[in-house]
Amino acid sequence: MRITFVLGSLVVMGCQSSSSAGSPPAGSASAVAPAVSSVAVVASAAPTASAPFVVPDKIIAQHVLITYKGAKNAPKGVTRSKDEAKALATKVRDEAKGGKAFEELVAQYSEDPESKARLGSVGKKSKDELVKPFADAAFALRVNEISDVVESPFGFHVIKRAQ
Repeated sequence: MRITFVLGSLVVMGCQSSSSAGSPPAGSASAVAPAVSSVAVVASAAPTASAPFVVPDKIIAQHVLITYKGAKNAPKGVTRSKDEAKALATKVRDEAKGGKAFEELVAQYSEDPESKARLGSVGKKSKDELVKPFADAAFALRVNEISDVVESPFGFHVIKRAQ
């Protein structure tokens, strides 16, 4: 709002100064109309930090799953502890938020064989089709946003909302 006000004031001031240079008087309709429409364009083009976030019925998400010994459906060969798994998931999250291609992270780290074959995609799902901690985190993301580390009974997830 503050930016819009400042820009709007500059537009109005610019119109006022041009009206003193031979344009119609400041009170006439032709002098006021350009300032009003210019302000409206500036206001509508300004991004708003409080743009409404609409939660869709279904989303498409990708994830990297890091399991640990004792996690639900963990592969038999997994020997890492829960703390080690969380540390590795944190590293993956940092790399994802640092710009590394999510698909590369899936290929390198994910231990979910089904989604790994689909570049980490869990498919298009409604909230009730996903385990609650995963669903809560995934549905809170905006498109292309990366989650923090999310714990579920299956291990630790780093989630990217794809759509």
